Amino acid sequence: MAKTAYKSGLVALIGRPNAGKSTLLNRLVGEKIAAVSNKPQTTRHRIKGVVTRGDGQIVFVDTPGVHKPGHLLNRRMMAAVHDAILSVDLLVLMRDASVSTGNGDRFVLELVKNSEKPAVLVLNKIDKIKNKGEMLPLIETYSKEYDFAEIVPISALKGSALDDMLASIIKHLPDGDAIFTEDELTDEPVRSIVAEMVREKILMATGEEIPYVTAVVTEVFDESEAGLTRIFCAIYVEKPSQKKIVIGKLGARIKDVGTKARLDIEKLLGKKVFLKLFVKVVEDWRNRERDLDDIGIRE
Repeated sequence: MAKTAYKSGLVALIGRPNAGKSTLLNRLVGEKIAAVSNKPQTTRHRIKGVVTRGDGQIVFVDTPGVHKPGHLLNRRMMAAVHDAILSVDLLVLMRDASVSTGNGDRFVLELVKNSEKPAVLVLNKIDKIKNKGEMLPLIETYSKEYDFAEIVPISALKGSALDDMLASIIKHLPDGDAIFTEDELTDEPVRSIVAEMVREKILMATGEEIPYVTAVVTEVFDESEAGLTRIFCAIYVEKPSQKKIVIGKLGARIKDVGTKARLDIEKLLGKKVFLKLFVKVVEDWRNRERDLDDIGIRE
């Protein structure tokens, strides 16, 4: 019997904000490499996560949620989506199956149709649907709109049917050697992952306004001391009033953010961490090219 060829390739995860792309990526990789929250636009740049199996290697490219661009930040985020679509072998259109179809869903579907690339439709959050038969009209609608290579219902949160999804994706990748070594999970620099972990905790701790005006930059990452990593992160906001919100009463909020982020970072690095957070007011940073470059959201 002929041996099945090994397959490998780049796969873009695209979808609306809150479709569950980052949750899926973190679960597949087994490490928290992407910020996760229920706030839209949590993912701001492309993050690669590597899944290596016996039959193939999938390099997932997690993209920002598709949305209407406003600030230069948003335009760069959407440029990252379009660039990912052009540069990958396969698209995974991730759709929250528990909500009704909106204009955003139709817009994402048009991106897939215009790409004319092979695509797998992943219907996420099936754990929220008691009667699975309710998904049939959704599947029928999408099937009429585009010739999807596969349609796979999953729950990224619960880990349901992920093996089926991976097998379906690998089946449609080109033959080829692994792109990364077996122990590599991402090409994202550790400094960037650390900044994302801090930003995730800020998203969880603050209200509606703050998530959109904050960014985090790892300014110091010092491993010179045995058994301890010293990390200093700057938190960008646009106004002094926002700085007060992030810091909280008597510094309580930023202390809580730091404690929770430090625990995640220690788990990632496997050693003790000293984490220092400070807040910078940088007026209109979302429209300033240099600030966006510093944060890692580049053209």
